[in-house]
Amino acid sequence: MDLLRSLPLGLYLEQPITWLHHLDARVKLAWLMSFLIAPLLASPEWRVFLVVLLVVLTLTAMIPLRVWKQQMGWLLLFSLYVFSLVAISPDALNVNARPRLPANELAFVQQADQLPAPAPPRPWYNPFNTGGQKSPAQEAAQKLKRPDLPQPTAYRYVVLRAGPFTVTRRSLNLAITVSTLLFTLIYSTNLYLLTTAPEEITAGLEDLMSPLRRFNWPITEIALTLTLALRFIPLVLEEFQNLVRSIRTRAIDWKKLGFRRAAQVWMLVAERLLENLLLRAEQIASAMKVRGFTSPNKHRVQWHQLRLKRFDWLALGMLGVLWAARFVLGQA
Repeated sequence: MDLLRSLPLGLYLEQPITWLHHLDARVKLAWLMSFLIAPLLASPEWRVFLVVLLVVLTLTAMIPLRVWKQQMGWLLLFSLYVFSLVAISPDALNVNARPRLPANELAFVQQADQLPAPAPPRPWYNPFNTGGQKSPAQEAAQKLKRPDLPQPTAYRYVVLRAGPFTVTRRSLNLAITVSTLLFTLIYSTNLYLLTTAPEEITAGLEDLMSPLRRFNWPITEIALTLTLALRFIPLVLEEFQNLVRSIRTRAIDWKKLGFRRAAQVWMLVAERLLENLLLRAEQIASAMKVRGFTSPNKHRVQWHQLRLKRFDWLALGMLGVLWAARFVLGQA
């Protein structure tokens, strides 16, 4: 089990370099925030369009199949599972509500002011009226019964009914909302981390947060902390992977251990994982001290030069078109 390959979440794709890699980090951050905000209060068609747009961006960027198959493939299957599960779920409480008005409202309103004459006595040879003859009151109620009018429009609340499963408009709308939001929020963030280096992300965030320096905010320290946190993700996966492999090589029979002893073993593994991570953090701190790193303001290393090029301005223009279409066509 290789977690760095089977679970490549939040990792940077160094090769091949696609056109998404050449975009400025600030422009990609603006697109990411648009993907996170645009689905709010949007129509179902617009949410589906955002999912299709993310898939098109992935395909046009020529990202290798080995990378996006494990990310977008499983996420699409999970979103389809959530969609099918929510679509067939009941959209309200399963309660038989009693009507407020009588079933034969027309006959109830147009009833006479005086009580009707009593029905004639039934003959002695047919006291239970088994011949099917109706009384005058029943005949009058049948004449005043409201006719069943056809549906004036093509609107149907029940979209699909197949056996015990019923798909209504409300459940279908809720299924589209949940599944598309799940895919958009996870995959857009993952695509941003996949095509943007950690140093470039922190440089872009530091540039965008530069106006906060007037309020004496430690912007450079925040950027450095974020850089170290992004660089620490592969180390955490590597340490966890090594511990799992060490347990597998010992061929522990978990059935004989029981629940209590198995929990003790996993507590020891968690403790060892925490110790290894703290040791890695201490090694990184020692390496920074040896190189004379005392504060980020005195030892700043510019990894990327943030300059908006022609392609970046084109991407910003397309972003403006996206938001214009959102307010014109994607309003719920």
